[in-house]
Amino acid sequence: MMSYGDKEEEVDLHSSHEEMESLVLDDPPDGQSHGRNGQLSRPVMINYDPLLSSSPSYADRQSPDSPFDSFLEPPSYAEAIFTSFDSSSNGRDGSPDFSSTSNALSSEFLSISVSDPLRMDELNNSLVPGGSGYYTYLITTTTNLPEYGGPGSEFGVRRRFKDVVALSDRLLESYRGFFIPMRPDKNVVESQMMQKQEFVEQRRVALEKYLRKLALHPVIRKSEELRMFLEAKGSLPLVRSTDVASRMLDGAVKLPRQLFGEPGAAVDLQEVVKPAKGGRDLLRIFKELKQSMTNDWVGSKTMVVEEDKKFLEKKGQLMDIEQQLGEVSQQAESLVKAQQDIGETMGELGLAFVKLSKFETEEATVESQRVRAADMKNLATVAVKASRLYRELNSQTVKHLDKLHDYLGVMLAVNGAFSDRASALLTVQTLSSDLSSLHTRIERLEVASSKIFGGDRSRLRKIEELKDTLRITEDAKTRAVTEYDRIKENNRSELERLDREMQEDFTQMLKGFVLNQVGYAEKMANVWESLAEETRDYQKDHS
Repeated sequence: MMSYGDKEEEVDLHSSHEEMESLVLDDPPDGQSHGRNGQLSRPVMINYDPLLSSSPSYADRQSPDSPFDSFLEPPSYAEAIFTSFDSSSNGRDGSPDFSSTSNALSSEFLSISVSDPLRMDELNNSLVPGGSGYYTYLITTTTNLPEYGGPGSEFGVRRRFKDVVALSDRLLESYRGFFIPMRPDKNVVESQMMQKQEFVEQRRVALEKYLRKLALHPVIRKSEELRMFLEAKGSLPLVRSTDVASRMLDGAVKLPRQLFGEPGAAVDLQEVVKPAKGGRDLLRIFKELKQSMTNDWVGSKTMVVEEDKKFLEKKGQLMDIEQQLGEVSQQAESLVKAQQDIGETMGELGLAFVKLSKFETEEATVESQRVRAADMKNLATVAVKASRLYRELNSQTVKHLDKLHDYLGVMLAVNGAFSDRASALLTVQTLSSDLSSLHTRIERLEVASSKIFGGDRSRLRKIEELKDTLRITEDAKTRAVTEYDRIKENNRSELERLDREMQEDFTQMLKGFVLNQVGYAEKMANVWESLAEETRDYQKDHS
């Protein structure tokens, strides 16, 4: 789905936009324009900014002389909105970043900016100088967190997109169960279709937004992974745990030993607390795949199941919320497009009346033509002012309703954390099945060995090997259960934080959207009302 931020641009009134923006209507030498019947009205200039003007008060509009009795029932909101409204965003750039999770965070800050993209040549992969390359970005950090050196700490490093990918992978592996913001996509196809500088700027903005979200997470902001990314000079080493090729190679080397039942090779105690999909333990991947198929297709009751009914209920609710957010987000995009279209159309209308007014003025032979030209001139001015107000309104609409799109991204992070939980549970289930299978095999071998006088040495040796594997597997299951419990606790704390922040963010979003609609509607009403005041003699002429 396209973000509203992609639409956040000045209203382009097609080929005549620049002409309309710089247009100043020719006024008489005394700086005043003539209204209807030769009466003086305000000087008419198209490049006048109505947002800087003072609006008539509610009392003025309710005066007996005003033809607009009860035109706007509420008092004027406009001035308050345009001077203080932006404070409601809490400096989060419209993103749901959980920045108010506790009062303790209010005195701590970790500010990150991304700037100065610089192209570097990829000499190792290119036979032609300059034929292949990448961009690095200057990442500047200002903070008072003790993990970064305390108050007054400021530093900068250069990073490429691949470094951001590595950071994301490390965080996802080390902080399972947390709602970790999703990193920007690589967008290879988009980079080939877009102008290079446009793509680089979009990536810079996306990287900055991503890093700022990480900086606002109460756990990730103090992590060693993020600190190293922001502080370490030079190129970041590729940690082996994030090198997929190395993992697959290790898994392939170890697989024969596991298949032949070599003691200690069946279970890796270090890997059971990590996702199986990494590839270092291929046998584990196969076993968990088999367990997953057993759970889904066979329908047999597993020995370990998700028993937290409150969590399951909350998970279902969030799935419904995600669907509803998607629908509301689409409608919000339609609103942004509609406001943009009406602003463009209003501006084109104003420009057309400007040209018609000039034509009438130049070709006028009688006074009625000049009066009509002055009336059209005033209408053109107001139409262009209204167009600019629609542009400002659309910018504010994007600013606030874009939070809907941002929360769709949050839901991706939520789903990722829930997947961590399901993966950890699957590991526990698989190890439980392994233990049951080991116990069965040992019992069968013991029964078979007992039938032979003096015992069967080969069976006895196998029994001892299986018991060694059993002890290792039991230890692995204990670690897997601990990891599963840790992920469940992370889910619980994150869900509580999500509830708090959704309440705050959506309240601010709705408040900002409604107040801006009211404020700009009143501004537009003031502009059109002033034109109606200047043309009030229409009613007399037609009575």
